[in-house]
Amino acid sequence: MARSRALPVIIAGIALLALTACGSKEPAAGSGFVAGDGSLVVIDESQREPAPDITGTTLDGKPFSLAALRGKIVILNIWASWCAPCRAEAPVLEKTWLAEQGDGVQFIGLDTRDSDTSALAFIKRFGITYPNVIDRDGALQLQFSGTLPPEAIPSTLVIDAKGKVTARALGKVSESTLLGMIDAARETSASTGD
Repeated sequence: MARSRALPVIIAGIALLALTACGSKEPAAGSGFVAGDGSLVVIDESQREPAPDITGTTLDGKPFSLAALRGKIVILNIWASWCAPCRAEAPVLEKTWLAEQGDGVQFIGLDTRDSDTSALAFIKRFGITYPNVIDRDGALQLQFSGTLPPEAIPSTLVIDAKGKVTARALGKVSESTLLGMIDAARETSASTGD
């Protein structure tokens, strides 16, 4: 009888342990990841904080500095080749980039916890043409912890033309979500005369 009462407690404990393990914010490639819940946050202009000046190297070996993009709206997408939602959103990101790139918008990928070989294969497979920065250990994305941190893979951040974090989407983004985030950043630039 005691054994039959203990079974539900054991099962509940195992389930809780499994949920806790899946919730780690520091996944290793291939070990799982925090899936985004689809939430979108847009920060009021008066509450926006400056984005960190992340610097690094792109997958094609070029130096990168976020500060050098000041004056443009930056869409920063945190992704990894082993992430299924990242694969699902890649065509949407590329399509939106191609439509918006001539209008003061710059897309940047931040490839995290990945190998260069896998990342380059991902870029080739999905025909990604915007720059992608290497973030092997997740240190670059952690620099956003004082603003609006990317808490899932994928996450997408929007940085306005003044270099301030404007919006964040957790999880796979749609074209309409991306365009809405870009429009929110554009409204800020228009209202301040930038």
